[in-house]
Amino acid sequence: MHSLMGTSQEAFKLKASLFTLTTFHLFNADPLLIQQQLKRLIEQTPQFFQQLPIILDLSSLKVDLKQLIDFPAIISCLRRYGLIPVGVRSGNAEQQTFATQAGLAILANIKPENTETHPKSLSPITAKLVTQPVRSGQQIYAKNSDLIVLTSVSPGAEILADGNIHIYGKLKGRALAGVTGNKNTHIFCKNLEAELIAIAGHYWLSEDLQDLQQTQGKGGGVHISLQKEQLQIKTLN
Repeated sequence: MHSLMGTSQEAFKLKASLFTLTTFHLFNADPLLIQQQLKRLIEQTPQFFQQLPIILDLSSLKVDLKQLIDFPAIISCLRRYGLIPVGVRSGNAEQQTFATQAGLAILANIKPENTETHPKSLSPITAKLVTQPVRSGQQIYAKNSDLIVLTSVSPGAEILADGNIHIYGKLKGRALAGVTGNKNTHIFCKNLEAELIAIAGHYWLSEDLQDLQQTQGKGGGVHISLQKEQLQIKTLN
C-alpha cells in the first residue's frame, strides 16, 4: 500500500501579488447591446483584447435600472471576444449574489490613488526610441517609459507605452499611452490618421477621429491628453 503521508513534495504555494486589471465599466446590462458595441471595438483592435483579464464595474449602471443582470450571458459575450472576466466591483447585494453564482469574484471598491496629486510616482524615467517604421502586425511596448517613434506607424501596427508617446511621422495604426493606468500621460503626433488612440483606457476609434482629422487638416500635429476622464485634442503649432 502506498501512502502520501509524510511526503516532502510541495504541491503549491500562495503568494500575494499586485498587478493591474482592466476595468470594464457597464453603463447598460443588456447583453445584446454590449455585444454590438464590443464587436465594433474588437474589430478595430483584435490583438489588444485577446486573453485580457477584466473587472466588471457596476457603479455606472443607471440607478433606476431594475432588470436583473444576466451575468452568464455577459460573461459568454466577453469570452467570445477574448476577454476574461474575473470579478465584479460595486453593485448591490442582489447583483453581487448573482455575480458570485456566475463564478465571479467580488472585489473591494477601493478608490484608486490620485495620480494628479502624485504625478512623479508614475512618471517614466526613460524613453524607448524606435528609428524604423512600425510595420503592420508589429507591436512595440515601452514598459515603464515613454515611447518615441521617429518614423511612421502603419495600419494594423500597435504601439503601447506606460508613459507618453511621441510620433514624428504618420500614425495610421493604434497608439495606447498610460496602459498601466497613468492618467497624466500624453500622445504627441505629427500626422494623425489612427485606427485607435487611447490614454489610460479611454479611447477614440477611427470613426471618432474622422471629424477631428477634417477639422485639423492632414499633416497637422496634435497633442492628446486626458482631462476629467475625457480625451482632449489640441493642434500643435
